[in-house]
Amino acid sequence: MLKNRGYSIPSHEIDLSLSDFRNMHGQSPDPDRLRLSLTHATNSSKRILVIFCEPGVVKVTAIQNIVGQIINRDTLTGLILIVENHITSQALKAVNLFSFKVEIFQITDLLVNITKHVLKPKQQVLTDKQKKNLLKKYNIKEKQLPRMLQTDAIARYYGLKRGKVVKVTYSGEITQMHVTYRCVW
Repeated sequence: MLKNRGYSIPSHEIDLSLSDFRNMHGQSPDPDRLRLSLTHATNSSKRILVIFCEPGVVKVTAIQNIVGQIINRDTLTGLILIVENHITSQALKAVNLFSFKVEIFQITDLLVNITKHVLKPKQQVLTDKQKKNLLKKYNIKEKQLPRMLQTDAIARYYGLKRGKVVKVTYSGEITQMHVTYRCVW
C-alpha cells in the first residue's frame, strides 16, 4: 500500500515471505519492532509513520503513549495506525487532535491488496494535470463526475483526499473495455 502511495520501501522488505517474517519476528511480533518511518520518493518533505497498536481495544491511554513516542512531530505529514480490535470513541477524539492526517486500518483490511483483487476493476489515480485535461476534454466540472467516497476501499488504500479523480477501467467478456472516472468526495 505504501509503495503504491509513492513511499520509498526497500525491496527486501516487500518481498519478504510469511515464513521469513515469522523467522524474524516470531509468532507474536512485538508491535514496537514493526514501526516504520518512511519518506516519499518524490517529495522528501512528505514523511509518514506506521504504528501497529497492541492487541485489544485501543483506548485513550494507548493514543497518549503514541503521542509521547512520536519524535520530530513537526516534520511528520501522516500517521497510519494499524489496530487488531476496535478503537474507543474517546481514543478517536484524541486521534483527531493530531495536526497531521491520521488513518486507522484494521489489520484484517490489509491482508488482501484490494487493487489486485480479481473482482475489482483496474483503478488509476490521475495527476492534477491529467484531471485538468479530462475536465477540459469533456467540458465538465469536477462535481459532474460520479462520486467515490473517502471511505471507499480504494480511496482509503491510496489515501485519497477530496477532489482527486480515479480512472476506473472495466474489462470483461460482456462489456469488453469500459472506462469511467470518479471524483473523491
